[in-house]
Amino acid sequence: MPCLYCCLSDLSRGEEQLWTANGVKEGGVKQGGAEQCGVKEGGVELTAVEDLWALCAQADALRGQGRYAEAEPLYRKALTILEQALGAQHPDIASLYHNLGGLEHARGNYAAGEPFARRSVEIREAALGPDDVAVAADVAALAALVDGQERFDEAEALYQRALAIFERELGADDMEIAINLNNLAAIRYRQADYPAAEKLYIRALAIKEQHLGNDHPDVAMTLNNLATLYQAQARLPEARTQYERALAIFRRTLEPEHPHLATCGQNYADLLLEMGAQSELNSQTVGQEMIGADAYR
Repeated sequence: MPCLYCCLSDLSRGEEQLWTANGVKEGGVKQGGAEQCGVKEGGVELTAVEDLWALCAQADALRGQGRYAEAEPLYRKALTILEQALGAQHPDIASLYHNLGGLEHARGNYAAGEPFARRSVEIREAALGPDDVAVAADVAALAALVDGQERFDEAEALYQRALAIFERELGADDMEIAINLNNLAAIRYRQADYPAAEKLYIRALAIKEQHLGNDHPDVAMTLNNLATLYQAQARLPEARTQYERALAIFRRTLEPEHPHLATCGQNYADLLLEMGAQSELNSQTVGQEMIGADAYR
């Protein structure tokens, strides 16, 4: 079985994360500035706000390209500046802990990322209360790291807590709902509850397409996951259709070296081998994807 067929899992959009549960967690390629980093004018002098805006925008861009090691020192520098300016308990600090946890998750360092995520929940919950949407975003991000450590019962409880807040505060069709549905589906998949996983993935996909259209990397992420589900059930033609659609979107929207593209490409190559379509692996396109996957690993 190919690397759990490398499901791509989602992170909460509270601070727009780009994580992986089971391989690569979900997230968009959204770039932000001071507000995304949690910097608000009035908390620090204007020049510092402008510097942080640029710093965080650069880190966000690197993260979106999958260049996590380059993004990390920028987030850490921003965290140092903010802690000095606002104090260690200020709720804006939680956003940077959230992002640092996300970087570790993207690298597969789930245990290393968990303390960052827990710190984010702790700070924001103390400031905003347990039922705030921003707290739910942090809880969902923590769930992804716990999930990555195969503590599935704990992860599911956290996902369900976040989902309840999102549904109550944002409605049934918000993107946050789609992200949590994607990740709950991944747990059902690992438990071999394939019918439940399929329903969750299909609902997540419908919400994403409603918000993002049909040609967005977050849509491709759930398409990849549907394909892994079909592959696990030996529904190979259906799996192939979804992998090919996901790969086409990733190629159009991500940099060639992005790990999401490599993961999906490796999944597709494994599927072709399973289908006995070895001759297609010799094609230039599939070969390039396999090289990317090998290099990333």
